[in-house]
Amino acid sequence: MKTKPNFSGPELCSLEAHTVVSMLKAGDVSTADLIDAATLRIAKIGPLINATPTSCKERALGAILSLDENGHAGWLAGLPISIKDLNTVSGVRTTFGTKGFSDFIPEESDPLVERLEVRGGVVLGKTNTPELGAGGNTFNDVFGPTLNPWNTDLNPGGSSGGAAASLAAGEIWLSQGSDHGGSLRTPAAYCGVVGLRPSPGIAGGPGKDNSFMIESVQGPMARSVADCALFLDAMSGFDPRIAISYPGASTSYQEAVSSADGRVNIAFAPDLGGFGQVDKEMDTHLRAVLIQLQKNGANVEETCVDLSTLEHTYHSLRGLMWATVARRLPQEIQRHFKPTLAQNIAFGQALTIDNIVDANLNRSQIFNSMLKLFEKFDVLACPTVGCMPHLSSEEWVHNVGGVDFFGYMDWLRFAFLATVTGLPAISVPVGLGPRGLPVGLQLIGKPRGEAALLAAARLVEMTVGGPLGPIDPIF
Repeated sequence: MKTKPNFSGPELCSLEAHTVVSMLKAGDVSTADLIDAATLRIAKIGPLINATPTSCKERALGAILSLDENGHAGWLAGLPISIKDLNTVSGVRTTFGTKGFSDFIPEESDPLVERLEVRGGVVLGKTNTPELGAGGNTFNDVFGPTLNPWNTDLNPGGSSGGAAASLAAGEIWLSQGSDHGGSLRTPAAYCGVVGLRPSPGIAGGPGKDNSFMIESVQGPMARSVADCALFLDAMSGFDPRIAISYPGASTSYQEAVSSADGRVNIAFAPDLGGFGQVDKEMDTHLRAVLIQLQKNGANVEETCVDLSTLEHTYHSLRGLMWATVARRLPQEIQRHFKPTLAQNIAFGQALTIDNIVDANLNRSQIFNSMLKLFEKFDVLACPTVGCMPHLSSEEWVHNVGGVDFFGYMDWLRFAFLATVTGLPAISVPVGLGPRGLPVGLQLIGKPRGEAALLAAARLVEMTVGGPLGPIDPIF
């Protein structure tokens, strides 16, 4: 029987988002009640983990007036949510985690934020992120580091580390994030929550200045798969302002989760065919989970596609993105950048046309190989990240599985495949592993296959005993 973690926060904060939304729609709780409960929890836990450094309670209370007269607006029905500090929220300090924007207060919200508010979301705060979202550890010179609630000495992951830590500690019910190199998935794994990287265009866009890029996406984070589906329902839908916007699903993602059963064919790639390095303790835990899934009716086969060109392809696409981001940023902004971010930009600026062409050709080959794999399998399962969390003071992990790394993204290689191919991917908690820390399993789904992917994730969640629930930070 799963042991319930210690949680001393308000009872409302311990409930899953879909339960609270049902209570809102039934009139059993008010948005003001939820704002008070979440604000109380943030005030108590904030100094310990630094997950939500910017709050906007007065704006949230004012937003109640814009909900439908009966308070039942949209998917979220008045539920407080948080937004990553890479996305603008009108009238709320938005720093992007860098000193050059430390005092920036935008007049307009990101289109996805507007959509969430129209659909009943009430923004209560901004969550912490590394500088411009660069890196798998959440710290910056504006707000400092975010700490992992499961052990406050450890890295919560990045770049949506504030979002994941906030959820894990019960500060909020749903938190928006974004992902290029695993920024939704890695912190979800390290903090014991669910992080979904949707297909490009499903949940907003990459930003007005990078409208046509498909590698960086926004997506939902939650404490359970059902809540993640709820948040994706609220995020999805066509928006003509977003160049890559894609229509939402014809039926609710929550419906797909509620109808999940044990019949799923899983391709298991424990090290992505040798592409990713894995510590033995991580490998042991994940293999045990896959055995349990098989016992519960899933078909599991160990296999992988050829990923020999994936590393160069990913880094070329990432470099192109950073060169684009920096192209029109004033030097006054860029001069504050941490060395690893400056190095990313320099790498992108040095790319040749041959590098870019090869990346586009190679990504197509890898995508086609994945299509072939999906003729037999529903999802590809692999580690979200190859190691358990390291110390927060360590900017990036230098060795996994006995292999030394020299680039600060090398330890995040399991994130590259979904990004390069544009396939949806989710990290779902699969119980507590070494040292009582949560472990995440990554599932990669078929093109535009979010519904089936969420159903598979729900199956995994049920097999390992369900969501971990919020916790009090552990020192």
